[in-house]
Amino acid sequence: MTTANATERMPDLVRIQPEGDHVMPEPSKEFVATPHIHDLAERALAYLDAGYAVHFAGPAGTGKTTLAFHVAARRERPVTLIHGDDEFSSSDLIGKDTGYRKSKLVDNYIHSVLKTEENMSTLWMDNRLTMACQQGHTLIYDEFNRSRPEANNSLLSVLEERILNLPSLRRSGEGYIEVHPEFRAIFTSNPEEYAGVHKTQDALMDRLITIPMGNMDYETEVRVAMGKSGVAREDAEVIVDIVRELRGVGVNNRRPTIRAIIAMAKILARRNAHARPDDPVFQWVYRDVLRPDTAKVTHDGQSLMLDKVEEAVAKVFAGASKRSKTRTAAKGAMRRD
Repeated sequence: MTTANATERMPDLVRIQPEGDHVMPEPSKEFVATPHIHDLAERALAYLDAGYAVHFAGPAGTGKTTLAFHVAARRERPVTLIHGDDEFSSSDLIGKDTGYRKSKLVDNYIHSVLKTEENMSTLWMDNRLTMACQQGHTLIYDEFNRSRPEANNSLLSVLEERILNLPSLRRSGEGYIEVHPEFRAIFTSNPEEYAGVHKTQDALMDRLITIPMGNMDYETEVRVAMGKSGVAREDAEVIVDIVRELRGVGVNNRRPTIRAIIAMAKILARRNAHARPDDPVFQWVYRDVLRPDTAKVTHDGQSLMLDKVEEAVAKVFAGASKRSKTRTAAKGAMRRD
């Protein structure tokens, strides 16, 4: 038998594109579109329609991610979601080599001749940014400043030149990808003084249109509490009044947030309880939900937060009682007239 020399080709590069790694958001029935929220959404959509990336910036609990999904749903495009991570590198966004694939062909068609051919291919797996750019998704990059600045460098050419640079694919002729015309990006971030976040490079911030977000207005918070839980407006108003009173406690205090409002409202609704001073369920709910050292108010090393919570509750109910007596007196005067 004659044996032909085995031949081995130079490694090829095979590109793998995962399917179904996106979501199709739908407007939520629980979403509260007050004039304040409507204004923010319309501004964001105007910037996105013009081709710019939008950045919702604000402290935790101000509804940044919820608003980002609402705006993305309005675009009626698939959404690719990325959460910022300190361990991210650029390959976690665009893709990377994931291994090799080797194949061997043995040709013994002629029994006296044995021919062997081996092929080896490098496997490249696209990651979410690459898929979003190529297929025209809406990218939501949540808490993007939790990723290190160098990990986000690939976004610079995407947002400005509308080109995604893929250095590792150059030998296969795919070193650059033109960004789909429908691709848009929505970023969210916490302030830089928060723990676990990084200062963002000026080059990236210069490519974003930033919409600052603080705590919601009073009417929005009341309607969110009602929409998320089903409690009556009277109960929702008491909860919001207490939380907003506590936000004035301490130095630069932004908490408790809308999450505390929703939690209290949901628990009351599930227990068929009400936001009243004599309701035992309400008493332990507000103490447990609001007691954490939100403002870090201390005396001799001991937290005074529970005392501050009780003061806020007493103040809100005292004000409500006073307003009720005023309304009753006004109605009596009208009847006498």
